[in-house]
Amino acid sequence: MLASLYLSFTDYNLLQPAEWIGVENLSRMLGDERLHQSLKVTLVYVALGVPLQLGLALAIAVLLNTGMRGLAFYRSVLYLPSLLGGSVAVAILWRQMFGTEGLVNRLLAYFGIEGIGWVSDPRTALYSIVGLHVWTFGAPMIIFLAGLRQIPSSYYEAAQVDGAGRWKLFRHITFPLITPIIFFNLVLQIISAFQAFTQAFIVSGGTGGPSDSTLFYTLYLYDKGFGEFDMGYASALAWLLLIIIGAFTAVNFYAARFWVHYEN
Repeated sequence: MLASLYLSFTDYNLLQPAEWIGVENLSRMLGDERLHQSLKVTLVYVALGVPLQLGLALAIAVLLNTGMRGLAFYRSVLYLPSLLGGSVAVAILWRQMFGTEGLVNRLLAYFGIEGIGWVSDPRTALYSIVGLHVWTFGAPMIIFLAGLRQIPSSYYEAAQVDGAGRWKLFRHITFPLITPIIFFNLVLQIISAFQAFTQAFIVSGGTGGPSDSTLFYTLYLYDKGFGEFDMGYASALAWLLLIIIGAFTAVNFYAARFWVHYEN
């Protein structure tokens, strides 16, 4: 990390000794249009993907917590996307599914709807990757399920005696008691979403296209460091990403005092 911090103030191409240039990399960032685009794409990805993924994970966890038979089997099956979602193979499969002749368009054609090239259209390419992120809901789901199973059943029984329905049980018992779990998942998933790379790299063929619509921050950083060998600038980009993630984490910890409830 210290070496990376030093390199962020240098001009370094991996082949020649690093040359100290001070804050020149910072001034480059201010006028770097592709960097601004990558920040925009990444922020949209985080803003859409994280809430949708956590919402789906919580809904499935609540469903699994109803005491259905074969819980261990369903839990294992639903956890699989989290194990596979970050792999190159699944990213390739996802690109094929959302291609012009892919499975999604074939299903739409069955209902008489004309499909588009989801991953080749700048208007929809990013949302197809958001869909892949939402699909990998297994890890937060398992954590939610563990938290739900720690809530004493006596709370629900007492509320039901007073006439509380399912919505009130969730709103006044389940949600407040699992806010620490929601907070934990929120922080982890925001950090993970900012670091997303494989899906965008594979789906876009490493270019961030079409028209930079899937140019994630990490993809741009990788292109600068290992595509153009501009390692000094890439190191500066890495530290900017660290600052951004740290800022979001700090805001989450500050806001947690207003909505996260602990027993003490």
